[in-house]
Amino acid sequence: MAHMALTVGFDLDMTLIDSRPGIRACYQALSERTGTYIDADLTVTRLGPPLTDELINWFPAEEVGDMAALYREMYPSIAIAATPAMTGAAEAIAAVREAGGRAIVVTAKYEPNAKLHLAHLGMEPDAVIGDLWAEQKAEALREHDAGVYVGDHVGDVRGARTAGALSVAVATGPCPPEELRAAGADVVLGDLTEFPGWLSGYRPARA
Repeated sequence: MAHMALTVGFDLDMTLIDSRPGIRACYQALSERTGTYIDADLTVTRLGPPLTDELINWFPAEEVGDMAALYREMYPSIAIAATPAMTGAAEAIAAVREAGGRAIVVTAKYEPNAKLHLAHLGMEPDAVIGDLWAEQKAEALREHDAGVYVGDHVGDVRGARTAGALSVAVATGPCPPEELRAAGADVVLGDLTEFPGWLSGYRPARA
């Protein structure tokens, strides 16, 4: 079992990082910069889908592309330092490594900003793949032969199932446990502090 080759994928926002403070601040700054009202407190209750899915609620469709580019340009100086790791995140990645596996991050977040978050928090996954949402995540999960995908959103569950990976959901984002189960999650954990214990039991089952 020590040499078991296992790749575990992790979502980023509300799975490995609590991105609410940074994203809230960035939306507030975007609102001030553009003079357009954005309810930043509301936006952080529905994290998970791509940035453009949120911006369409506040800007005309023809402006969304430019607003997304502006948001991403502002993001590093506003959101990175304001964003903490989720409890148990570093330990979850370490547990995969201790099991002889690889840990990758597959996220809908703009990839350069995802990498900045991980570097700032001292997390060093084996690969970071951004700009993929829901079923699109299966592309990266298949490419890296991930057997498990850990995320907080029903979109993450769909991505795992599309890839044929085991869906491990953590109820730390906008989706409650019952919604994650109804979406087809194979395992639902309260948070990542439960992940190392779950993984230690999963390894013998695979072997």
